[in-house]
Amino acid sequence: MESIMNLMEGFGSALSPMNLLWVVVGCLLGTAVGVLPGLGSSMAVALLLPMTFALDPTGAFIMFAGVYFGGLFGDSTMAILMNTPGQASAIASTFEGHRMAKAGRAPQALATAAIGAFIGGMIGSVVVVFLAPALADFSANFGPQEFFALALFAFVATSSVVADSILKGLCSLIIGLGIAVVGIDQTSGAERFSFGVPQLFDGISLVTVTVAILALGEVFHIASRVRRDPTNRVIQATGRPFLSGREFREALPAWLRGTGIGLPFGVIPAGGADVPTFVAYGLERQLDRRRRKPQFGKGAIRGLAAPEAAGNATTGTAMGALLSLGLPISATAAIMLAAFEQYGLQPGPLMFDRSPDLVWALLASFFIAMVVLLILNLPFAPLWAKLLAIPRPYLYAGITVFCGMGVYATSGSTFDLLMLLGIGLLGFALRRFGVPLAPLMIGIVLGPLFETSMRDALASSNQSYGVFVDGPIPVAIYALLALALVISIVGRVRAKARKDT
Repeated sequence: MESIMNLMEGFGSALSPMNLLWVVVGCLLGTAVGVLPGLGSSMAVALLLPMTFALDPTGAFIMFAGVYFGGLFGDSTMAILMNTPGQASAIASTFEGHRMAKAGRAPQALATAAIGAFIGGMIGSVVVVFLAPALADFSANFGPQEFFALALFAFVATSSVVADSILKGLCSLIIGLGIAVVGIDQTSGAERFSFGVPQLFDGISLVTVTVAILALGEVFHIASRVRRDPTNRVIQATGRPFLSGREFREALPAWLRGTGIGLPFGVIPAGGADVPTFVAYGLERQLDRRRRKPQFGKGAIRGLAAPEAAGNATTGTAMGALLSLGLPISATAAIMLAAFEQYGLQPGPLMFDRSPDLVWALLASFFIAMVVLLILNLPFAPLWAKLLAIPRPYLYAGITVFCGMGVYATSGSTFDLLMLLGIGLLGFALRRFGVPLAPLMIGIVLGPLFETSMRDALASSNQSYGVFVDGPIPVAIYALLALALVISIVGRVRAKARKDT
């Protein structure tokens, strides 16, 4: 009851004319920056950080909330329309979302993303308000062995369960892990796979790899087939700008499942929304294999609905972890933590006592931002889909320019532009030979977590490998992985048997 009263007071502050204006401005700016390749929601917050210093703290962080959630929708918009996610959390949305766009269902795909973001974000915000202490206790149970099991689950599930070919999936995963270990080893200080190049000592930026593999690689792939594949020349954005009753009923369970997967990850420092979006996508694909007429690979709406809801649910609870624990679980949350410190504020349990007006107004602004984004983006879905009507040469030339601009803006290094080109060619080769991209990206994102967790677990157990099965959480994760593998193998055997008959 006390939480409800505090939240009502927060709404009273957040719904003042000026604060409501900052929410709308933040949503618009976040979406606008998010649709640029390489400039995701984290970059939107970083770029707009200096603009807020002239505002009072409440107005500034309310605007940040709009930028944060708006940037996530912008990431998904480009992931769906151009196969070019703004950051890693939107990668899983490209797999089925872009296929929906290529099939002429871009408005419906964008509507699916907008509604999924709304459902996941709203439920996540409710959880933050009422269940933050319980989630905080749950996150305290995760140690190195739990993170190791979680990363291993993502690796095996993505490369063998989600991918159509186990061999190609494992090859893609190995490439991703190889890229992840480039640079100076943080533990031993040893140089790994940098070949004496100083620019590689700090490793290869995730932004560079994401933009190169998913954006520039797609540009090269389209350019190579523009004369051979006439259907690749123009993507028609036709159809109604809303979901039919059948589509809504099909997407609803996936939205709810994705939300359920995403909620706990908001308080687990495992990289933000990257992991739950892949897990949600993998679950939906596994469930699809059990249907009589599998839809994945053809633009399955559930393959887009689940990752979108999972990513936004994670974002909502991540903000709760930041406010209540001072724990930034993503790059964007880390930037917002720096913004709090600029104002002389220290997120944590004491913040609810020391700055209750700011905290509850910010929590109320989460709900307002979700509604504002739904109102703004559902009507604009057909307008965003008009991007597909731009002639292909101009469209992909523009994407290439923005890829270069996005990478250069994050590093200011011409070497990274050369890396962008080289890894882009790798992305083109992977597409050319039908190698899935999801295992590669999950290997890059979770590779450092996997390595660090393995070392920490072994160090804390005197090099005993039994530590990896010590505790109920790792055992439960391994059991789920084994179950997923068994279901996948059975599904593949049945599919082969049906094909042979």
